[in-house]
Amino acid sequence: MKTQMLHFIDTLSLYDYLLFGGILFFFFFFLILAVLLHHKLALAITLIVTAFILLVSAPLSYMALHTAIYKHTVTLTTIQDLAFTEALLIKGDINNTSKETFKECTLTFGISKVSSIGALNKGYPYIPFRRQTLVLSNPIKPHQGESFKLLIEPFKYSKKFSVTAWGQCR
Repeated sequence: MKTQMLHFIDTLSLYDYLLFGGILFFFFFFLILAVLLHHKLALAITLIVTAFILLVSAPLSYMALHTAIYKHTVTLTTIQDLAFTEALLIKGDINNTSKETFKECTLTFGISKVSSIGALNKGYPYIPFRRQTLVLSNPIKPHQGESFKLLIEPFKYSKKFSVTAWGQCR
């Protein structure tokens, strides 16, 4: 947990610092304004509630910022269950569709089962039975891509399955 927190702080960009700094500034600004206007109770309570809503919305703002700035597409080209060894081979491409150069991309692959009931197939990708991550540390320039190959072993699943891939780039 400590390593993950240090990695998160280490990979923050200027946009992230501006976002979190702005959120903290307005949070304290609304609280100070509520204290100064304590004689107008309705306005003070509204300012306090607004300040806490702003503080709670910080993670959603962070995700929206990264979705807007670091746009990318992940395409899976080959998913092959190997015959002579208990392994799964996944090949694909990640393309940078943003205006920023990616320094690092963390790809996450989820393997989920497939059911004959269509309604269950909508929820299964959100609860994969196996997860694997791949970190691409080569820089990816705007409007360029990089190929990746991942071998998951041991992997033995005799029924139908699907593979979902998503990424987070910085």
